[in-house]
Amino acid sequence: IFIFGDSTVDCCNNNCIDTVPENKADCNNIWFFEELTGRSQMAESCPWRVLNLFLHADATEYAKLPQIPPFLQPNVDYSNGINFASGGAGVLAETNQGLVIDLPTQLRYFEEVRKSLAEKLGKKKAKELISEAIYFISVGINDYMVIGNLTHAIQKGARKFGFLGLYPLGCLSALIALYLKANKSDSFEAAFALDLAHNNALNNVLTSLKHFLEGFMHSNSNFYDWLLDRIDNPTNYGFKDKINACCGSGPFGGIFTCGGTMKVTKYNLCDNVEEYVWWDSIHGTEKINEQFSKALWNGPPSFVGPYNLKNFFNNEMIKLTIVDVGYVRQDISVSF
Repeated sequence: IFIFGDSTVDCCNNNCIDTVPENKADCNNIWFFEELTGRSQMAESCPWRVLNLFLHADATEYAKLPQIPPFLQPNVDYSNGINFASGGAGVLAETNQGLVIDLPTQLRYFEEVRKSLAEKLGKKKAKELISEAIYFISVGINDYMVIGNLTHAIQKGARKFGFLGLYPLGCLSALIALYLKANKSDSFEAAFALDLAHNNALNNVLTSLKHFLEGFMHSNSNFYDWLLDRIDNPTNYGFKDKINACCGSGPFGGIFTCGGTMKVTKYNLCDNVEEYVWWDSIHGTEKINEQFSKALWNGPPSFVGPYNLKNFFNNEMIKLTIVDVGYVRQDISVSF
């Protein structure tokens, strides 16, 4: 599995670069449950990136893969996959330029890995590995997804792609605090409309690629509806607080100061993180990410489709219906 993206799936690549986005952590500083299934508890230095950890856990527990190392970690083995993600990165090179590893650069790193695999395994085996591998992409929160960035990987044989659709950004405590302070309630609807436009466009492009690329398969998560359901019905999923961040400062914990980021040493920390949807002003808690990773692994086509990650790893070809091929959302309602 090759992982590309931003802080939702990054762990440790930013340690090796001089970066402002405080997404730095010691990847060895992670606690695991007593049984070594790969299920991770809170990462001491990067608790919001638990989606990445749970993805590793799913790959370890279900697909029998070792933990996927970060690309910039020295002397790593690429044969089981690699993580190129960088906290704060975007699809466009201009997003946090010079401070993070943008998606085009991550894809250039992938080309280095591909060449290294060809030298190590031989061209035939390397080509098979590239073709059978899963490519998981979580980027677009910092700007918008540009499918053209993936052309090179596709040309080199990549065929199984997993995507995270944008979640309802208007539900972020950072934006709630910002909009209410500015008394711009209409901004919520604008944020939701942008999310839906992005997700619908991405889904349409992925569906069309099936007709142009032989063997192309994709797993596209309906993160928007999935998270909105938990925002609207938090107690159904074990949550009590759907708005406030567990860690941060200011109204709703909407200022990103958790852990001393932004050079602020004082911040609030909740007593029971299990009750919260949001860890900080931008990222979800361990609990919400564990639920999400399980849905990515074996969720139904109505949430993650047309294939889930389990289908990919097990090479399960499923019979698709019109409903399974894609989802299109038009409504933007949400309650607080």
